[in-house]
Amino acid sequence: MGLSHLDFAIIALYLAGITLFGLRFRKKQRTLRDYFLAGRDIPWWAIALSIVAAETSTLTIISIPGLAYDTNLTFLQVVMGYVVGRVVISFVLLPQYFRGDLYTAYELIERRFGRGLRSMTAGLFLLTRAAAEGVRVYAVSIVVAIALGTGQVISIAIITALTVIYTFEGGLAAVIWTDVVQTAIYVGGTLIGLATIVHLVPGGWSAIHAAAAGAGKLQVFNFSTSISIPYTFWAGLIGGTFLTTASHGTDQLIVQRLLAARGQKQSTVALLSSGLAVLFQFALFLIVGIMLWAYYRVPSKMFGTPDRIYPTFIVTRMPHGISGLLIAAILAAAMSNLSAALNSLSSSAIMDFYAQLRPQTDEKTKMRLSRLATLAWALVLFGLAVIALHKVGRVVEVGLQIASVAYGALLGVFLLGVLTRRANQRGAMAGMACGFAVELYLWLGTHIPWTWWVMVGTTVTFVTGWVVSFFVDASTRQKIVPG
Repeated sequence: MGLSHLDFAIIALYLAGITLFGLRFRKKQRTLRDYFLAGRDIPWWAIALSIVAAETSTLTIISIPGLAYDTNLTFLQVVMGYVVGRVVISFVLLPQYFRGDLYTAYELIERRFGRGLRSMTAGLFLLTRAAAEGVRVYAVSIVVAIALGTGQVISIAIITALTVIYTFEGGLAAVIWTDVVQTAIYVGGTLIGLATIVHLVPGGWSAIHAAAAGAGKLQVFNFSTSISIPYTFWAGLIGGTFLTTASHGTDQLIVQRLLAARGQKQSTVALLSSGLAVLFQFALFLIVGIMLWAYYRVPSKMFGTPDRIYPTFIVTRMPHGISGLLIAAILAAAMSNLSAALNSLSSSAIMDFYAQLRPQTDEKTKMRLSRLATLAWALVLFGLAVIALHKVGRVVEVGLQIASVAYGALLGVFLLGVLTRRANQRGAMAGMACGFAVELYLWLGTHIPWTWWVMVGTTVTFVTGWVVSFFVDASTRQKIVPG
């Protein structure tokens, strides 16, 4: 059927509207505190929605339905771990972040261990966040190319250019408040899409439910103890907990939002409430995948890759107007995630590296360089997304794998700093190097599912760091300790 002039008008209206909305915040960016932390004056509910948007990307919207199309609902076990991980962060890491005036997560590491380890952790964040985000930007090109008929490289360029405009000017305030709008758009659009699919399947929801139940597509729990199965209750709950504790507790992408709250209490409420929203959201996208399976009843390879199923359905089967709304919804998720990545990469590059090398630089110069860093990272992510064009399979799993390779080493170091007094910088560096090496081996040299990588990497980093610290000269231990 294809998109109509109405659909294109809706998409164009969204792209123009959200860009202009983001630009409204440019006049408020006078200091680095404004640009990177939105003046620490964002209400908890806006931060919660922004956290959800930051971790939702196009990978979630197009790849999670594709995953459910091929399998069932067992991915929800991982999301349950996402909720538990937020509770851990609230008690273990958040109190540490609000002891002082921090701009990035890695300032906490310097305060505990020293500048060398701060640079090491921030560098690992920049490397892996950029790589993972490149895959996410590539994912949106799948949608744009199907919807607009443009080449994937041009599609990547369009979304990157529009997003960088308001992120460049408006800083974190523009990112968070556009996230709020974009979350409403893509969740509302998905609900409308779900209702539309129900009407298109003969027999409606009862027929979908009967067919899915008969095929085992509604299975949520798998209590198998096999370590080779990625989505079991144990892998999901334990792996999801470690993954979220790392991603939301040590990754500047999320920590930056938590630091923008009006206080620790509001930050905690924002983090915990975002967990409930994410559980609902993943259930919604998985159900969409099950419904698409009930509609098509053909192997996913008929579409090329599972990630193409949902966007293909939107363009070819949805009524005009709704198609445009859903494409706009997917673009909303893509732009919110990309803007979050650009601002967090920029903040870490400037605050964790440049400001440390040139501490005498005035605020005005740092602001100008922060905007230039945002632009530079946009070019880097564009290049990585083009490289990712050759990657096949379910992109959501590729993105999670790349992120998981670093998260264990990062979380292990943060836990060494927060939970122990014995650990020192040399020991923590040794532990981090070992943990990262082990996670690279798990990724490249084994068939162990990604759901276990963060737990293994965290354990190796923590144990190695503690043991090495025990044997180093006591004079190298840091003077600043927890408590």
